[in-house]
Amino acid sequence: MNNRKIGDAGEDLACRYLEKQGYEILERNKHYSRFCEIDIIAKYKNTTVFVEVKTRKNDNYGTPFEAITKTKYENIKTGVYNYLQEHTVKDYRIDVIGITLKPELKIEHQKNV
Repeated sequence: MNNRKIGDAGEDLACRYLEKQGYEILERNKHYSRFCEIDIIAKYKNTTVFVEVKTRKNDNYGTPFEAITKTKYENIKTGVYNYLQEHTVKDYRIDVIGITLKPELKIEHQKNV
């Protein structure tokens, strides 16, 4: 499985996880530039939640959360600011979901990063 397919599978798992937690998925893969993409935009109660999803086959080369560099985080924030300019949003936050596929499926959700 190539990296794109692993990423897509992770985003699908994250969406199902969020929906089970009571989130409504509003958009997926919202692009603002080559470097700026929001993986999932969801609504939880009255809060718009911007979700970055990182998926790894295993932890051999680090955890999914370790893959979010300072540059990546700045790109996520740029995407959020662009979205906020286009939409009226009262409350929002940025979450990260880390998914490890093997040896067993593990989904971790960090809120308000």
